[in-house]
Amino acid sequence: MIVGTYVGFATVGIFVYWYVLADNTGDNHTLVTMAQLSSWGECPTWENFEVNNFIEGMDFSKNPCDYFVKGKIKASTLSLSVLVLIEMLNAFNAISEDHSLLTATPFVNLYLFAATAVSMGLHFVIVYVPILADIFSITALNMQEWWLVFAFSFPVIIIDEILKVFGRRMQANDL
Repeated sequence: MIVGTYVGFATVGIFVYWYVLADNTGDNHTLVTMAQLSSWGECPTWENFEVNNFIEGMDFSKNPCDYFVKGKIKASTLSLSVLVLIEMLNAFNAISEDHSLLTATPFVNLYLFAATAVSMGLHFVIVYVPILADIFSITALNMQEWWLVFAFSFPVIIIDEILKVFGRRMQANDL
């Protein structure tokens, strides 16, 4: 339940983070306030709302409110990528229910490494092959954005490691 809750928060969190705080992604998108993001449906009533044209082929000057509809492609891609990476990392967490990844080496299951590599490879294909990106309504990410994906995904390892410590302590007390 704890890991699942984190997965939900991270997936939604990076979406919100991109819109509200991510000024270091290098894509020149416009930051908005949390109030604007949470009430984006009221955008047509906002005065002097303007956004940058940060996606090739999209012009937000005519209707800046499209930023919340068509422009969310980057935030959606980040969310999908966090979900994919978290699940790949969580697969490594499942190598042992009780033992840390530091003691129960993930190298015991080379099939898991292969499956993870194939899964991530397929994800990269849909992100970077234009026809597939169009089908999945996603867009390419730059290196700064991949670092964000990693930063939002990696805590799942730490959370599971903490849960394993508590699990070992509970087992030791039962004996």
